[in-house]
Amino acid sequence: MNATLAAVVLSLFSAVAYAAAAVAQERLASRTTDSGTLRLLGSGAWWWTVVLNASAALLHVAALKYGTLTLVQPLGALTLVAAVPLGARVAGRRVSAVEWRGTALTLIGLSALLVTASGPAPDDVLSVPQALGVAATTAALIGILSRPGARPGLRHATASGFASGVASALTQSVTVAVTDRSGPLLSAQVIVVALLVAAFAAGGLLLSQTAYRGGLGAPLAVVTLANPVAAAAIGLFLLGEQLQGGPAGLLLAAVGAGVASWGVVTLSRSVLEPALPEPLVSTADEHPVAAVLALEPGSAAYEPSLLPKQPDSGQLTPL
Repeated sequence: MNATLAAVVLSLFSAVAYAAAAVAQERLASRTTDSGTLRLLGSGAWWWTVVLNASAALLHVAALKYGTLTLVQPLGALTLVAAVPLGARVAGRRVSAVEWRGTALTLIGLSALLVTASGPAPDDVLSVPQALGVAATTAALIGILSRPGARPGLRHATASGFASGVASALTQSVTVAVTDRSGPLLSAQVIVVALLVAAFAAGGLLLSQTAYRGGLGAPLAVVTLANPVAAAAIGLFLLGEQLQGGPAGLLLAAVGAGVASWGVVTLSRSVLEPALPEPLVSTADEHPVAAVLALEPGSAAYEPSLLPKQPDSGQLTPL
């Protein structure tokens, strides 16, 4: 098996694991209030999502060993392909036409970016000053995106995508440095960058958990789009990677970015069909008083009250 094929296969398995973790996170987030977020640490189900994310991350690291950053990162869009139908299956519904269209547009756009960004693996790694500069810039962006305000889900998803993309880029530097036989295995550069990888990977996980509280489709699409954007920026400006095709490649990349953004907007505007109300369960067979107490206020029909017409008539007449 050649290196490119190995990178693609490992990326496929990584995307499926990330999709399963994202669906599980969304289900947990939908049942968790803001005040109960810390309770997730005591939830076994949440720790299973951590295991899934960790497994996906390990597969992703292995893919970065065999493939370039610009090849592996866009393949993360396959997470959408797996997560959208998987999430619908778990929720007991069908994938809507809007979700299919948004997913297709996002994948088509990212595929165009993949064609232009593919190239030879970079032989350079981030130095410690470069890694610290990237970490400081990313932390500032995450702080801005995480501020209170409107549409926190999409902003937190963007922050999560940036954090994950930077973590992947830093991971590639660690992988290249560790596999390079010319230097020590645990140099100061490797240790510092590895600590930054752990910090941004954990931050991306927590940010995605917050983003999925409002739904899965649009936040996951934003994460999938922001991740390769952040990684590609590092690859192009710091690791010597180049877009293929010259001016035509730049035009194709711009069109791909526009189509992917269109897909993100489509997913963000998709509305799930409202669930049918559950039928009322009558409690009349259990106890007549319980049946009356179960009625909603104002549900009974108006009945005229009965008052005596005359004290000596012995008849009751409605008012």
